[in-house]
Amino acid sequence: MSDAASKPNPVKHEPTPTAPMRKRSEQTGPDLKTLTRAWLESHRASLLDSLRRLAKQPIGSFFTCLVMAVALSLPMGLSLLLDNLERLGGSWQRAAQISLFLDLQAGEADSQQLRDEIAAMPDVAEVELISREQALDEFQQQSGLGDALRELPDNPLPAVILVTPKEVDKAALESLRLRLDELNAVELAQLDLVWVERLTAILKLGDHFVFGLSLLLVMALLLVIGNTIRLAIENRRTEIEVIKLVGGTDGYVRRPFLYMGAMYGLGAGLMAWGILAFGLDWLNSAVVRLAGLYGSDFALLGVPGADAASLVLAAVLLGYVGAWLAVARHLSELAPR
Repeated sequence: MSDAASKPNPVKHEPTPTAPMRKRSEQTGPDLKTLTRAWLESHRASLLDSLRRLAKQPIGSFFTCLVMAVALSLPMGLSLLLDNLERLGGSWQRAAQISLFLDLQAGEADSQQLRDEIAAMPDVAEVELISREQALDEFQQQSGLGDALRELPDNPLPAVILVTPKEVDKAALESLRLRLDELNAVELAQLDLVWVERLTAILKLGDHFVFGLSLLLVMALLLVIGNTIRLAIENRRTEIEVIKLVGGTDGYVRRPFLYMGAMYGLGAGLMAWGILAFGLDWLNSAVVRLAGLYGSDFALLGVPGADAASLVLAAVLLGYVGAWLAVARHLSELAPR
């Protein structure tokens, strides 16, 4: 036997891992920065994919947004028209003014002092004093009896204080009227409660109608966006099954459709804003001509910026919720076969 064969094989000893090496080997997952970058990249890819698919169907996407925009613009348009009608007739508080007819013996100083006292009350918004001379001039101009009134030896009309309350409520107005009627120099405190009740009923009717219409149209919008997303899911059924087969999570599958719903909502909100702005501007020309015939400079106000922003945000939220409901309904049916 040769010497080479008789020699034992040398045993190789692996180096003992040091502390830094052990620490690095214990880090089995990516750090937070890497996870955040991957999360953002996934959302960016889903958003771009949704935009690309919407761009491939421009006509269908346009009409879907148009249907949603019409449904969104109806309740907002009615609400804006009610606001303009309220502004045309004066505020509801001004329509509920309390008229205080003062004693004929009350002087101008007493009337001014009484006006200041009423203005300091917490539930009074505005106070206007009409002197006896102003009341006589207005009556002469409106009644056409100027010559006959000038023949009278004394002014028969009393001074009047018009009180505008802060709140239009039947019980509160009656309580305020009773307190004002007890003040010195007040001969009569008059309030047309029937007119106040009519105004309040009209206001509540308009609010209830707009609220009910909004609920119905919100449900219709959810159905429209849900049906649109359902069709998109059916068109990608095979792709989704493959994604789930290779380990794709429900959140990964759901994300592009949520972005698609939000994009539909954004487009619908912007289109509804444009419809309202164009509609009010088109209607305003006729309103201005009609108001001019009555010697008024009334004009319709456009869509306020805050209302427009709320409309767009609500449309995006409705699109997102509708897409989420549609995906949640059909996601369980998309298990790989």
